[in-house]
Amino acid sequence: MVKMVVLYKQPENRELFDEKYFGEHLELNAKTPGILRTEVSRFFDLRGGEPEYYVMAEIYFENRDALMQALKSPESKAAGAQLQSFAAGLAMFHFAEVLEQ
Repeated sequence: MVKMVVLYKQPENRELFDEKYFGEHLELNAKTPGILRTEVSRFFDLRGGEPEYYVMAEIYFENRDALMQALKSPESKAAGAQLQSFAAGLAMFHFAEVLEQ
């Protein structure tokens, strides 16, 4: 199993980000073929400060081939375009092999 980890920096307008991300993007991205599951987490700082990152999405796929096929799909491209419309420059993409569950 592999996953795409997307770290989002703190947006200037959290309310707008939440509206677009949780209200539109996740539903659009869920249509991407090959996704096994998606987990979304919001960061917090134990010291009471503001964390560097706002949200993290972990999107799981059966293997690298499934991930690559998903990224090429029209559904993924549509989700990516929608993401750029409100979160340009905020997302950092990482890819990892899941070693333990």
